[in-house]
Amino acid sequence: MTVPARFAADRAWAERAARPLRWVAGPDARPSPADLAALRDGLMRRDELAAALIRAVEPRDLHRALAAGPSGDHPEPVRAFYAAVTRRPAWVDDQLLSQGAQACRAFGMDAGLVLAYGSLLGGYRTAAALEPLVRTGRLAGGETLRRIQETSLWWRAVTAPGGLEPGAEGFRLTLHVRAMHALVNARLEPSWDIAGRGLPINQYDQASTLGVFSTSFLLHLRLLGVRVSRSDSRAVMHLWSYIGWLMGVDEQWLPHTERRGRRLLYHFLSHDPPPDANSVALARALITMTDDVLTGWRRGYERERALSVSTWLLGRAAMRDLGLPYRPGWYGLARVAANLLVSHGLGRLPGGRARLLARSERQAHDQFARWGREL
Repeated sequence: MTVPARFAADRAWAERAARPLRWVAGPDARPSPADLAALRDGLMRRDELAAALIRAVEPRDLHRALAAGPSGDHPEPVRAFYAAVTRRPAWVDDQLLSQGAQACRAFGMDAGLVLAYGSLLGGYRTAAALEPLVRTGRLAGGETLRRIQETSLWWRAVTAPGGLEPGAEGFRLTLHVRAMHALVNARLEPSWDIAGRGLPINQYDQASTLGVFSTSFLLHLRLLGVRVSRSDSRAVMHLWSYIGWLMGVDEQWLPHTERRGRRLLYHFLSHDPPPDANSVALARALITMTDDVLTGWRRGYERERALSVSTWLLGRAAMRDLGLPYRPGWYGLARVAANLLVSHGLGRLPGGRARLLARSERQAHDQFARWGREL
């Protein structure tokens, strides 16, 4: 099998970028020959179940077919898709899903900061999965803020109580995202540089993105001083493993635990390509995404806050890779100080989780109001 040229294209850079993950991944972190073969293979594999769905339904009819759900009058590939996603794996535990979703909500504004300036911005540091965003126009105009809003709404849907029950909004939106990925693949593949990049949206990149939302998410929360208990860690990883399964990520790359998630994320990043022009453009667009909706001192403050927390979460080398200016980590330190009182203090008191959840809801509504939208 031909190995795409992007795989391990710059091992020196990749090992430097992945070194912090290796430190926390445990003594068995380095990939085995079998692991390396799976990584190479993953670049050349797509989500075949969703691909069959896209081949069976005209793009103009896709939204209607997804909205109709499993009860609609569908062709066989569509029925097979719904039969597969509604047949839960035996390992799924509803109690853990509920706890994981509640924990994600209780993390409050720190979850939003981490998702934007840790997970998403950190994902831009490698050029691995960015070209589809460019080819589908996701770099133009106000698309960055719109994409953050869409991701935030999806994140709230999958972490809502019962959000992943069949037919619930989180379940429905997750399947919609999965179908959109397959549609992008179908449109891009005929003109895609497969020899250089692998398939446009492949199993390797999907699993790596799952690690950004789960493993990297928890690591970065702790850097902001957020208390993540062992019980909540287990539940959050279980939640995102199920979301990954619904998104079509192979079972072999579902993280399940933080230890396994760190090991997997290290494997991906240590074989990813270095940043490119897309990385720099996306990073700058993310840092300045509120410039069009804010004015005066607030615009400048939000940009400086974004740079400060990004530096705190990702480090000086990552900021340099992304073409962003270094800023002292004053905002990260402020969040650590606040979380010593709120997360480690209030969160441990009787009824503390309920108070954190109520506080999180207020923060979410305030954030969307700053974006000029109602939640």
